[in-house]
Amino acid sequence: MSSRHRRRRSLGTTYLPTLKQLQYLVALRDHGHFGRAAEACFVTQSTLSAGIRELETLIGITLVERTRRVVRFTPLGDRIAAKARRVIREAEELGDLARAAGRPLSGEMRMSVIPTIAPFMLPRILPRLRRDYPDLKLFLREEPSGPACEGLNNGRTDCVLLALPYACGEVAARPLFDDRLFVAFPEGEEPPPASISPDQIDERRLLLLEDGHCLKDHALAACNRPELRAEATMMGTSLHTIVQMVDNGLGVTMLPQMAIDAGILDHTRVTAKPLAAEHPSRSIALVWRRASPREKDFHLLADVLAEAR
Repeated sequence: MSSRHRRRRSLGTTYLPTLKQLQYLVALRDHGHFGRAAEACFVTQSTLSAGIRELETLIGITLVERTRRVVRFTPLGDRIAAKARRVIREAEELGDLARAAGRPLSGEMRMSVIPTIAPFMLPRILPRLRRDYPDLKLFLREEPSGPACEGLNNGRTDCVLLALPYACGEVAARPLFDDRLFVAFPEGEEPPPASISPDQIDERRLLLLEDGHCLKDHALAACNRPELRAEATMMGTSLHTIVQMVDNGLGVTMLPQMAIDAGILDHTRVTAKPLAAEHPSRSIALVWRRASPREKDFHLLADVLAEAR
């Protein structure tokens, strides 16, 4: 047999991983459990397990160590899963290219929204999007800034509605508007001025969101009082919970204007006054991966978001 024939035969028996196999691998890496990964991929556990075994057989390497209780990726398995995630994202962007050439804001779009924005902006923007862009299928995910940006860079979501400043990685950002911060007091405790300076805030009674919510960092940065970070009682899981705590006289807090405009203080005895500081606002922005083929769609979506402030 000639060397040329042997080379052709070798090339003919070389197979590439399928996107489905790579999707199974990435899902298992994300969930760390065969059952949950299978649910995320809408297949049976046996189908997902078989697909990953086929991938391992194809490349001749063990990617996942399986025991009854633990799913552990090998070091090379971690590297291949990270590469597989990029391959899947590139494949998805092929579809994005086709959609971008067609009707604006059409097809599927996955957007993460942070919890201090979602309940106050989404009710205003979703009816307009449904009316003006009926071909857009917008899948929403509410999550803190860290997981949202991680999902964006990993290709799990297409864009994120969040508050800046925040280090979200290699992204393009479209600022929408500034969201003023207010100081909220229980009935009868608010100081007389029309606005509140940071030195009028009692750090021993300051209630803030728990770690992971960027509003906490924005509020503390706006006050520029380092001792607030150490003294503040950070125990709220949501702005609605914190407002109820303030309404019960347990302390004071800081709220964004969009929450106040949306009626978060309705039916409470809480009074809010604007924070008088050098940088008293957070910047609401839409961010997406740089060089995304759907950049025009994101700018169009940003126009809708900016008008719905």
